Amino acid sequence: MAKYFDVHPDNPQQRTLTTVAGSIRSGALIAYPTDSCFALGCQLGNRDGISRMRSIRHLDDRHHFTLVCRDFAQLSQFVRVDNTVFRTIKAATPGSYTFILPATKEVPRLLLHPKKKTVGVRIPDHVVTQALVAELGEPLLSTTLLLPGEDEPLTQGWEIKERLDHVVDAVVDSGDCGTEPTTVIDFSDGAAQIVRRGAGDPARFA
Repeated sequence: MAKYFDVHPDNPQQRTLTTVAGSIRSGALIAYPTDSCFALGCQLGNRDGISRMRSIRHLDDRHHFTLVCRDFAQLSQFVRVDNTVFRTIKAATPGSYTFILPATKEVPRLLLHPKKKTVGVRIPDHVVTQALVAELGEPLLSTTLLLPGEDEPLTQGWEIKERLDHVVDAVVDSGDCGTEPTTVIDFSDGAAQIVRRGAGDPARFA
């Protein structure tokens, strides 16, 4: 049965953040809010968590998982970004965008696209997400909480608790969050390619 954490949207309780971060380090798979919509998340090297995310969402090995980062200093440890792409991404973050970039050796091979050796990264504009990643001290490995056969992601914490009670370990709820997945931009070949149009305005990358 999943634990349920009710977190203040503007001033998240430090004790709760510490508890959730500790559970993530201990192998928990959580559902949590972002600036785009709810996501599933676990620690970077959590093989069981990754397997459960694939099972919940019916994902194949070509799916790009996302590293949710606190800031650019953290992001740059896990992906290679040249100066031009850096400036473009910098202007759009924090925000509801996921960027696909070549991964560094810091990223476990299990997470890489099998052919392109890329991974998704993002810096969300969400108080609770930022605070949780800061408390964790490393990126949160994530994927959108979009269930198979459904057109829209889940957006209510209570419903997530009800529907995924036996497949996730915790639900973090801070009230309203976004209702659309991120806009995904692929920079793996240097130029911006819009892979998915979502919550972030894609016009700046067109």
